[in-house]
Order: sequence, then structure tokens, then C-alpha cells
Amino acid sequence: FTMTFKLNRNQMKYLVIVAMLIDHIAWAFVPTVSVLGFVMHFIGRLTGPTMAFFLVEGFEHTRDRKKYLMRLGIFALISWIPFSLFELGRITYSFGVIYTLFLGLIALMVEERQNLAPWKKILLFFILLILSLFGDWGLYDIIWPVLLYRYRDNPKQKWFSFCLVGALYVWMVSYGSKPFYTGLWALGTFMVPVIISKFYSGQAGSRHPFHKWFFYVFYPAHLLILYLLKLYFLG
Repeated sequence: FTMTFKLNRNQMKYLVIVAMLIDHIAWAFVPTVSVLGFVMHFIGRLTGPTMAFFLVEGFEHTRDRKKYLMRLGIFALISWIPFSLFELGRITYSFGVIYTLFLGLIALMVEERQNLAPWKKILLFFILLILSLFGDWGLYDIIWPVLLYRYRDNPKQKWFSFCLVGALYVWMVSYGSKPFYTGLWALGTFMVPVIISKFYSGQAGSRHPFHKWFFYVFYPAHLLILYLLKLYFLG
């Protein structure tokens, strides 16, 4: 007999949080050009694309989109200083992934507007893409949610377009790495269609508020802790 192992939305989110933590520990303490660094960053590629997927899920299922947007906006602001310190060691115009997801949610609202002229949509998307360059997973957590939403009823088209953008991401990371193969940890992005297609049950899981708020609190907290640990151990 075949045993099917499925994860609900909460379990998937915790999986992504663990992947993100592994990735951030690697950025803080493990040389990128090392086998361990490669493996940890490969695992970390699960985070951004899966968050894009669940942004679409949230957009479709939330009872109040304005509250959802406000929540992302508030925590994008809260995460700004911890992310900036973790990334660059100083406060600057560098924002975390919640900021990019906040812009991604606005992009989904634009995408849904049937009565908006195509040129206006293109202009708004362009502005959001430019703004996303200040955030983690910039560009990609705008493009992926829009494509995942646009082709939500066509799994083949949805994952094909996802993989095309994923290929662009891998090329960009590898192009910026010397030698190029040291950036091939970006291929971890392609785990996402497999994991979601094979293991995501589509069920929400427990509705306890803890599951809803855990990521929002954990994200800035773990960045700040890792920054302080870097200061303590590495100076």
C-alpha cells in the first residue's frame, strides 16, 4: 500500500521557518563557499517562494484583506531595523521579506482589479518591482505571487511559469557568484513545486492565534538575536 504524507498550512509554514533559520544561520556564521554553506543555503531557498505561495492562499482565504495588508505593513516596519542590522551591521534602507510580501499583496490587489486599464496595471507593477529592490527576495516575491494567482486554476501553467522565474533567479545568483557554480545553491528553489504539489494537503490546520502570529514575531526576533550573536562571537 502507499502511505501519503501530507502537511497542512501551519505545518508547511513551520517547515519554511526552520528553512529560513538554517539559511540565516549560514549567512551569519558559515562560509558561503563551503559544502555546509551550500547545503544550508540550498535548504533556505524553500522560504521565499513558499511564502509567495502562501501569500496567494492568504489573499484568497482571509476574511479581511485590508487587515492582512495592515498586518504585513506593521511587521515590515518592525522588522526593518533587525533585518538591516543583520544584513549590513547598520541601519539603512534595507528591508526584510515581510516588506516584499506587503508589496506582493498590493500587486495581487492590482492583478485582481478587472476594471483597471492594462497600462495602469503595468505601471503599478513596475513601481512595486522597483520598490521591492529594497527588500529581501525583491522582484521574485512580487512576480511569483502574481503568476501563482493568475494561473491558480491551471497547475501546469502555474508551476511552469514559477519555474521560469526560478530559472532567472538561479541565473542571477550564479552570475553574481565567482566561480559561478558556488551560487548553484539557488537551485533549491525548485524544491518548492515538488513539496507543495506532493505534500501540501490544502488544509489550514489549527485556527489558534498562536499559529497566525508566530512568524510575524519570530521573524524580527531571530534576526535581532542572530545580529547580537554575530557581534558577540565575531565582533
